[in-house]
Amino acid sequence: MVKETKLYDVLGVSPNATEQELKKAYKTGALKHHPDKNHNNPAAEQKFKEISHAYEVLSDSQKRQVYDQYGEAGLEGGAGGGGMAAEDLFSQFFGGGGGGFGGMFGGGMQQRGPAKAKAIHHVHNVSLEDIYRGKVSKLALQRSIICPKCEGRGGKEGAVRKCTTCDGHGMKTMMRQMGPMIQRFQTVCPDCSGEGEIVKDKDRCKGCFGKKTIVDRKVLHVHIDRGVKSGTKVEFRGEGDQAPGVIAGDVVFMIEQKPHPRFTRRDDDLLYHADIDLVTALAGGTIYVEHLDERWLSVDILPGEAIANGTVKMIRGQGMPSHRHHDHGNMYIQFAVKFPEKNWTQDPRAFEALRKYLPSPELVNTPPAESMSEPADLEDVDNSPRGFGGGAMEEDDDHEPHAERVQCASQ
Repeated sequence: MVKETKLYDVLGVSPNATEQELKKAYKTGALKHHPDKNHNNPAAEQKFKEISHAYEVLSDSQKRQVYDQYGEAGLEGGAGGGGMAAEDLFSQFFGGGGGGFGGMFGGGMQQRGPAKAKAIHHVHNVSLEDIYRGKVSKLALQRSIICPKCEGRGGKEGAVRKCTTCDGHGMKTMMRQMGPMIQRFQTVCPDCSGEGEIVKDKDRCKGCFGKKTIVDRKVLHVHIDRGVKSGTKVEFRGEGDQAPGVIAGDVVFMIEQKPHPRFTRRDDDLLYHADIDLVTALAGGTIYVEHLDERWLSVDILPGEAIANGTVKMIRGQGMPSHRHHDHGNMYIQFAVKFPEKNWTQDPRAFEALRKYLPSPELVNTPPAESMSEPADLEDVDNSPRGFGGGAMEEDDDHEPHAERVQCASQ
């Protein structure tokens, strides 16, 4: 005796209907009321959803048992949420939309294929030299593959059977009466330990011990193209984890550029910081830049070019190879001019020579003739915390009245 027959009535079958009768009733009703065949017919669309919902519940032995005993109230809040979408159930039942119902009526149903294993993600740190020249990296990883000894069965052929307690789901639905409410929850099936299958210990595969997969070491050759950008992904389809009944996952390597001690990369351009002395900045000279492919660039600074501190110059075509345009970016050199140390000479003739050959200084911010000027001596600045601003803050703090501090006694 069932509590209610609503779902059976939707399919047009009796509560004693067999699995084959349920399938036949669903197939007939779904084909008749499918939205692709009944355009602009809300009633047919609603009927299609009701038929799909009824079949989803009654075709599951656990859900059907709960429905027969408690009605639809017992299904509320159960595992699986609102259940499978009507189109998804239809696609699964008829094997997708390629040559089935969608092809018959011109529908655009999305085909549901087998599940796919999760991808394995790795970050591959690459030096700027390797990105400049290009290389092939051999990277090893561990993955799960289907046990070759049992072909993913977990035991001898014919020895593995579906658990009848949970109907192969691995989870068992339990009901608990709490006053007027019925609580429905799921727990791991105690008979199969959540595997959905039962196999005797003596029949388990000796290669995978019934787990169906084993750990395998795989070496992949990752091609680092010249000029590839940091963040680029290199994918190996189907080289990831395997499991019975699912498509093998992918392996994804993300290229991450390592920091470089000499160069900073900006797209296809390179920035190089060059330290030069004051004589070279004023009188000219040659500096040498070691490139990423072990070449040395000789860079001439012309006499009188007067390189100021922070000046940026460009060498065209000496940047990174472009990954898209098959040419090279530019190299930018930023100069830092190093001045001599304090008291670098005691010869007054050196200062006279500087005044003689350097451009005459321009007097700026001079006081008016009628004003008075007071001599002031320069001193070196203390770089410690007591240096710039520190003394003034400490002095102000000394003159600021302090409030009496109150301490709380421990209990």
